[in-house]
Amino acid sequence: MEELQFGLAPAQPLPALKQSDERLANNLNDQRPSRREFMRLSGLAVGATALALPATGSAAGLPAQARDPDAVLARLLEGNKRFVSGQLAHLGRRPEDFAPLAEGQAPVAIIVGCADSRVAPELVFDQGVGDLFVVRVAGNVVTGAGPFIKGSIEFAVAELGARLIVVLGHEACGAVKAAVAHIDANDVLPGAIRDLVEVIRPAAASVRDKPGDKLENAIKANVAMGVERLKGLDPILAGLVMKGEVKVVGAIYKLRTGVVEVFV
Repeated sequence: MEELQFGLAPAQPLPALKQSDERLANNLNDQRPSRREFMRLSGLAVGATALALPATGSAAGLPAQARDPDAVLARLLEGNKRFVSGQLAHLGRRPEDFAPLAEGQAPVAIIVGCADSRVAPELVFDQGVGDLFVVRVAGNVVTGAGPFIKGSIEFAVAELGARLIVVLGHEACGAVKAAVAHIDANDVLPGAIRDLVEVIRPAAASVRDKPGDKLENAIKANVAMGVERLKGLDPILAGLVMKGEVKVVGAIYKLRTGVVEVFV
């Protein structure tokens, strides 16, 4: 029997695998759910939220009212006040702090933030281990970000029970700044940077003639577009947002002061 790299042996000889490719593909097609079935299963996933994974950590066992989106938002903003004042409730992280989370998680909020090294949501909101489900990407992009960003957010709602989503932009965002400069210069950026900037470009273009600081306006527009996209994201988020069970807000983190301002 042939051996694969690292000394692992295949379950059957490689020629046999090739011969079964067509049969395997047919079986997979037979088992693939229809679009209607997928919609039904998605609805079941949302309904069975807290049952999917064991809920542990500091957010586990919270009463229903403590998971209310407005209550969670108030909790985050209180944490930000502690951060700004330097009176942190969560000072350090040790291995033993993570031990209770080994069997599952129950974050109270999803933060869609920028990958910028100066923006760390757990610190900015002074939250404990396991309290936040953080999705970070340059420019905190949502629209045009693809299934990996959107799927991560949907997973945290449908499987982990999070009911608040915060799209968190920040002052002096380099990705948005590049989009603004790209529009002004009408140039071509190298590599995948061009693709990233093109995703942000519509937000920057939408406020090009607006009075005020051009970069600040573009940063807010980019956050607002992300919020609107998530509010209408089918099949999981849109219905829950309409029912008031999930809340999506947009905020800006001020680098110089540490303050988080919710504006949409």
